[in-house]
Amino acid sequence: KLELSSRLIALNARISKHVGNHQYRQALHLFVRIHASPDLSPDHFSLSTALTACARLRARCAGAQLHSYALRSGFLLSHPSVANSLLSFYSKSHGPATALRIFNSIPSPDDYTCTTLLSAYVKSGHLSQALQLFDEMPQRNTPVWNSMITGFIDIGHQDIGLELFSVMLQLGVRLDKYSFVSVMTLCDSADCLGLARQLHSMVVKTGFVVCMVSVVNALVTMYFECGLAEEALAVFGEAAIRDEISYNAVIAGLVKWGRDEEALLVFKEMIKEGCFMPTGMTIVSVLSACLTKKVGMQVHALAIRTGLDASLLVGNAFVGMYSDCGDIVSAQQAFGMICDKDSVSWNSIISAYCQQDCHETAIELYDQMLRDGCEPDEFTFGSLLACATALEYVMMIQAVVFKKGLSWRIEISNSMISAYSKCGDIDSSYQVFSNILFGNLVSWNSIIAGFLLNGFPKKAIELFSTMLKLGLKPNTCTLSTMLSTSASILAIRYGKELHGYIIKSTTDCSTSLHNTLISMYAKCGDLNSSEKVFHKMSQKDVVSWNSTIAAYGQNGNGYKAIQHFKAMQTSNVLPDKVTFTIVLSACSHAGLVDEGHLLFTSMSENYGLEPGLDHFSCIIDLLGRAGHLDEAEKILNNIPCGVDVQIWWSLLSACSIHGNARLGRIAANSILKLEPDNAAVYVLLSNLNAVAGKWEEASNVREDMRKNGVIKKPGFSWI
Repeated sequence: KLELSSRLIALNARISKHVGNHQYRQALHLFVRIHASPDLSPDHFSLSTALTACARLRARCAGAQLHSYALRSGFLLSHPSVANSLLSFYSKSHGPATALRIFNSIPSPDDYTCTTLLSAYVKSGHLSQALQLFDEMPQRNTPVWNSMITGFIDIGHQDIGLELFSVMLQLGVRLDKYSFVSVMTLCDSADCLGLARQLHSMVVKTGFVVCMVSVVNALVTMYFECGLAEEALAVFGEAAIRDEISYNAVIAGLVKWGRDEEALLVFKEMIKEGCFMPTGMTIVSVLSACLTKKVGMQVHALAIRTGLDASLLVGNAFVGMYSDCGDIVSAQQAFGMICDKDSVSWNSIISAYCQQDCHETAIELYDQMLRDGCEPDEFTFGSLLACATALEYVMMIQAVVFKKGLSWRIEISNSMISAYSKCGDIDSSYQVFSNILFGNLVSWNSIIAGFLLNGFPKKAIELFSTMLKLGLKPNTCTLSTMLSTSASILAIRYGKELHGYIIKSTTDCSTSLHNTLISMYAKCGDLNSSEKVFHKMSQKDVVSWNSTIAAYGQNGNGYKAIQHFKAMQTSNVLPDKVTFTIVLSACSHAGLVDEGHLLFTSMSENYGLEPGLDHFSCIIDLLGRAGHLDEAEKILNNIPCGVDVQIWWSLLSACSIHGNARLGRIAANSILKLEPDNAAVYVLLSNLNAVAGKWEEASNVREDMRKNGVIKKPGFSWI
């Protein structure tokens, strides 16, 4: 009998562990095994944990079967934990009305029972019933107050939650750790700093900061949310007691504010001390701080060694990490290791393939997701729409969305607007936008960008004006799109109006918006305004420098472009591959051969950047324009990544200008292999041979053109 009892305790621990790792189906499978065993029978602990799994899964049928077992076994009446778990299940899966019937059937409801019912009413939006039930309670103790405060805060009524906390203080109700933890979640920005300080002071006075680790953890999180990282670290450093959650809070807070290296050091300290083992949440937070795939793989190895990889939460995080690193093979392997996949698992792997433009594989995974019994949500369809390249795919997804009754979800509608725009069907895109009852800023940004993408800049401007009249405030994305619209139609007056609006309406103009202003003025030919915006920027990133270098390159001032590149070298911003493409292009248009050649060489020698096809195309174009065709040919023969058609065209154009028939024939033949129906190649090669005095070869080229059925399109005048 003792042996059977030990086995049951071990199995109950496994059920509890599965629930803790979000493996709810596995927890229920294990319960079924215990129930089917000839030697063992589930006890009240088995039943309570299984009901918790049902509540999380919203598994109505399984929950009803467990309810029946609870009645037959007598656990419902003899163990309050079973009654409370059952009440929690019905409140989450059936709503407050059913939960109230269960509540009334419980002979001796305790504090937890009352708070569960209150939470059910508040979280379902039945606020008046919740307040009425609260008023009718004969004994409103601390847990009951905490339940009301937490419930109102969770559904977005922070003001009512704070007011209830104030009333609780005025009535002298004893505060506990849950009271403080609930209210501290209200302090989520720098605007709440005053309240945060007051709560910290109260915690110190009551002594909770010394003996309650959960309060310490809440304080750390609160200060990070308010943007006071140093205050949070001070609380953590001075804490007399810590646990795994303390470290998790610090790591997550540092990651939030971009202090990834410090987060990794805290994680290293946690491992080194050995007092606390990392939890699933630790791994998830640390993965966000992994600067490279190598570090992420080390964390993955640690998770496998400690058994944390079995957690659904951790498994999903690894799929996302490998996906962000562009390693689709490892992402697929991490996905395959997840035993009890949920919608997040499927969404992560579908999104991973969508990011790699593998739309067909993503669709196959979607079908597999349905066969696995997992229902798609707005994130699933958002990912599929984001990578849809063909109109029929978008239409098919829209039909499925309507069939599943998800067309009301604003996230899906916004994704559909963008998808139709990308596929060139702006009419369908606008129809989706028009059918949205309450569009948000993302809806407006999507349709405005769609009209610009499809060549309707004036319609984009009209929509922007309508948006302003409706009282919607544009964000950085909206304003960047509108500045790009101004640049596309060279409407510098409208661009200046937008610039004025930005100055008046935003106190802190973002770096990305400044970068777009630089490009807009440059494309409109106003280099003075472009340079003024650049010099007034307090913070410049690599895009800022690239934009201003490109501004001078586009307007034919190669010397100024090189001057700004040299100035960039003295700043703390390192050039990237795009910088070199821009500055080499500027040298090519300005005929600065020596400077361009020196820059091309410095890419790999000084900055460790391997030249790509764009850089080879620029340097060959530069040398070709200047007549250095032999040197261009040497570079051409040493391109490691293969030569594309753009490079051959640059070389052929240079050969036509400088009369190099031999190299021109090589370039032309290479183009014809890639573009056999391009008449311009035949014409250029024929003219090249004619200029070189090779009339027979010129005639042969014309004859080949006739035999291959290639017809030169006649020119026409716009007039």
